[in-house]
Amino acid sequence: MTNPPGQFSPTFRDELAELMRWRRDVRRFLTAPVPADLVTRCLSAFASALSVGLSEPWRLLRVESPEARQACHANFRGSNAKALAGQSGEKAQLYSQLKLSGMAEAPLHLAVFCDDGTSKGSGLGAGTMPETRAYSVVGAITLFWLALRAEGLGLGWVSILDPDRLARDLAVPDSWRFIGYLCIGWPEEENCVPELERSGWETRAATLHVDTR
Repeated sequence: MTNPPGQFSPTFRDELAELMRWRRDVRRFLTAPVPADLVTRCLSAFASALSVGLSEPWRLLRVESPEARQACHANFRGSNAKALAGQSGEKAQLYSQLKLSGMAEAPLHLAVFCDDGTSKGSGLGAGTMPETRAYSVVGAITLFWLALRAEGLGLGWVSILDPDRLARDLAVPDSWRFIGYLCIGWPEEENCVPELERSGWETRAATLHVDTR
């Protein structure tokens, strides 16, 4: 029996929960290329994403040239060295062993920005909280992440970067705010437990606590 439009079966809901459970931040990739049509299909998730005032402020830049990739990778290495210097004791030892970027192996690199200067949406909802544009971009990335996972692909969000340096190296407009550097490809392994949890860096909260006012 077909479900009415906008309504979903228990089986679908179970599969959606499983998809979200298997969404992982991947750092270990195979170097095999990703078919272009598959990338295009996953990118269509951005067209379904919500955005404040329907501003659609996301701006995507595919980082392909050796020069651009080298600049971004050098940015990570420098930022990572500073982050390691900020740790001490056992945490420093553990940090030094973590793999925190798949930039060297992932076949597809996307730099994602928020256009704070967009006129689309006429400022609706962003006048009092301009940061909602950036939240909109993050929400769109989440949908993209799930679309990739549904196809068997992995995404790794590299956050250990100098945003200003990256924007300069990629020569983006001044109104573009850096949101995330995404490495995409086929995962080297499948594991639904976060690598940081497996390494002993941190544990996931057992329960979600919601306060009431």
